[in-house]
Amino acid sequence: MELRVFEKRYLDMITACLKANRPFGICLIKRGNEVGTAADPQEIGTFAHLLDIDINQPGILHAVVRGGDRFRIRRTRVQKDQLLLAEVDPLPETTSPMPAHHGRLLEALKRVLEQAGAATYFAPPQLDDAAWVSGRLAELLPLPLGLKQALLELDDINRRLDVLAELFPAPPPERVSP
Repeated sequence: MELRVFEKRYLDMITACLKANRPFGICLIKRGNEVGTAADPQEIGTFAHLLDIDINQPGILHAVVRGGDRFRIRRTRVQKDQLLLAEVDPLPETTSPMPAHHGRLLEALKRVLEQAGAATYFAPPQLDDAAWVSGRLAELLPLPLGLKQALLELDDINRRLDVLAELFPAPPPERVSP
C-alpha cells in the first residue's frame, strides 16, 4: 500500500517506527475521519511494515508499506497531537493447505497477481496456503471496505474461502446438444 503522509503526528510516528525498526498498525475507521481529531478504529487491524520512504515535496512523505500479521486492539489512548496509540494482541494466522474445491479462487488470485505485479505481495507466492491465498484475495480485490474488514476478522480460514468463493460462482454446466 502506498501512503501519502502530511500530518505532523503521522510524520512523527513514521520517524519513530523507522528509528525503532518496528511496524505501525492500520485499522479501518469505525467512526471519525482520517484527518484532524483521532478516529475510532475497528478492533481488528494489520501491522504495516515500512518498505520505502520518499520525500519529494517538503512536508509530504510518500511511504510504501506491506501488511503483516493481524492484531486485536485491547486498549487505546489519544496523545495531545491526536495520534491514537493502542495496546494490541497479535492474532496468529494458521497455515492450512489450499482445498481443491476452491480451485477457482486460486486461478482468480493468479490472474490478480499477474495484473497487480510482483511488488504487491510477499515473494514467493504461497499458493498452496489457504490463509495466504484468502488474505491476498481480500487485500487485492476491489471489495467494499466493510467486506474487507469482515474477511480480515474471520479466524476460520475455510469460512473466509467460502465467503470469497461466493464472489466467483461456478460456471454453468456445458449443455450437450442431441
